Amino acid sequence: MNSVQRKRILLLASLAVIVLMFAACAPAAQPTPVPPTQAPAPTQAPAATQAPAPTQAPPAASGRGSCGTLKLLWWQAPTILNPHLAQGTKDYDASRLVYLPLASVGPDGIPDASTGLAAEVPTKDNGGIAADGMSITWKLKPGLKWSDGQPITADDVVFTWQYASDPATAATTASSFQDIKNVEKVDDTTVKISWNAPNPIPYVAFVGPLGMVIPKHVFADYIGAKASQAPANLAPVGSGPFKVAEFKPGDVVTYTANENFFDPDKPCFASVNLKGGGDATSAARAVLETGDVDYAWNLQVPADVLGGLAAAGKGDIVNAVSGNLERILIQRTDVSPEMGELRGEPVDKGGKPHPFLSDLKVRQALALAIDRENIGKIYGGKGVAGEGTCNVIIAPPALISTKDNGLCEFNIEKANALLDEAGWTKGSDGIRHKTVDGKDVKMNIIYQTSVNAVRQAEQQIVKEGWTQLGINVELKSVDAGVFFSSDEANPDTAAKFWTDVEMFTNGPAQTDDIAYVRSWVCSEIKTKSEGWRGNNYERYCNPEYDKLVDQLTTELDPAKRIEIYKQLNDILVSDVVVIPLVARNFPVAGKAKALKGVEANPWEGDLWNAMNWTNK
Repeated sequence: MNSVQRKRILLLASLAVIVLMFAACAPAAQPTPVPPTQAPAPTQAPAATQAPAPTQAPPAASGRGSCGTLKLLWWQAPTILNPHLAQGTKDYDASRLVYLPLASVGPDGIPDASTGLAAEVPTKDNGGIAADGMSITWKLKPGLKWSDGQPITADDVVFTWQYASDPATAATTASSFQDIKNVEKVDDTTVKISWNAPNPIPYVAFVGPLGMVIPKHVFADYIGAKASQAPANLAPVGSGPFKVAEFKPGDVVTYTANENFFDPDKPCFASVNLKGGGDATSAARAVLETGDVDYAWNLQVPADVLGGLAAAGKGDIVNAVSGNLERILIQRTDVSPEMGELRGEPVDKGGKPHPFLSDLKVRQALALAIDRENIGKIYGGKGVAGEGTCNVIIAPPALISTKDNGLCEFNIEKANALLDEAGWTKGSDGIRHKTVDGKDVKMNIIYQTSVNAVRQAEQQIVKEGWTQLGINVELKSVDAGVFFSSDEANPDTAAKFWTDVEMFTNGPAQTDDIAYVRSWVCSEIKTKSEGWRGNNYERYCNPEYDKLVDQLTTELDPAKRIEIYKQLNDILVSDVVVIPLVARNFPVAGKAKALKGVEANPWEGDLWNAMNWTNK
């Protein structure tokens, strides 16, 4: 199937999902409605964290544990196993083997209860969604247990909402629970979620990678300001198909089959070894050429290299069209070391605007001086790896804006003219400068990203264009285990963003993902006192943007929702909040030919259905 065919299929699927989902949640008297995340990684802990005495259950006659050991390779190593404090995809993935949401988001974008804790997905037809659109009621599967044998009840769902919603917890998943008025226990296996207004997107909270339920009896003493101190952040008690036997942050997680998992036939694998470290190329070689591992994540390597390794015949490439976007983030505040304790703090908290990136014409010039076509070629152009794009919202197709913001072309001459107009002139050394607040400011940009051959090649292309503008560009590559971390003491994390620009991939987790566009609302700007655990790394604040997001929260008309998404996209692009580079497919992965049950899912992490994996 070629890329055009895939996109047509995704378009049809996305439109169908929008219609189905809006129809599911539309209040009776309303027009029929429908819905349309590297993060970073924590620092390495000094020593292994041993989970409480895990005992591996013997293989069951039904098949549980009969597949041996599953060998996974995540070249960005996980550093925390609490999904509500995670700052990186690797951490969500490693947590997903242990924790489950109420429902997953299937590859078709439709909620799937079979891989979650819920007995079924609530709809208007089955009475789970109130006719007025003000509430949704979930029922848990019967007999659920945590891996320590304690029952999983509605109390745990209520607690998870309380935990993630507490501002002092500073949960990275907080925006998924933002519209909830109350979560109440109806009985031990039933929970009712009420909203402040009719909700057109009832499946945001507790669905997908940001909705994993955590145990109240384990985390009750660690809600709020004590959240980062919980031992279970590294030694979890979970509901998923596996439990943690040993965790060495920044290195390896060893899991064993959870004997209390709700499906007695699963998982087929008795144990899992999730090894971290190395690089994307060595990971691709390990799964596609040498067959040393069963599955390798995020094979972000040049297309020609990937194709050559796949030719060895030991493994298959896993990919799907997705909304994942490789982008450059533009810093809005002054992050110079001279700012001291106020370094990186937003303006309303005592910080200062960035001396030149706060100038729109400068940001526009940066966007125009990027050769997206050559960057796309690194990924292989159209198809498996991705292609250049100028939009922030790139999936599903129904949401893609066609507005020409005038910033998509590669035009050095036009970019230089914008800098001239803004008063940034070239000095004797060829570097542009200008007097700002009484100081002579030179255009020096520190451009950081994670260590990866593809990303370093992207950096070089961007640097070549920006250098032609008279900008001094310093390239910085940070180990992924640090860059994608929540380490408050380390200056090189993506969330702290103490450089001028940085680059990584992110994208929506659902077809109608309000949490994704909320990444740029003012309230998502976090500070040092909040552990920098927010999603608005750029410190971008625009009341007009926030107003549109608020409107999206209650808008029931599907056509109007689509238009709002397009307007939000156009604001982000025209104001150059980020510079879109490449529309990437679902992080291209590799699997051993013998590994069965793997389903590429553009809305979830790679391990969303690992309970179904087998080698038989």
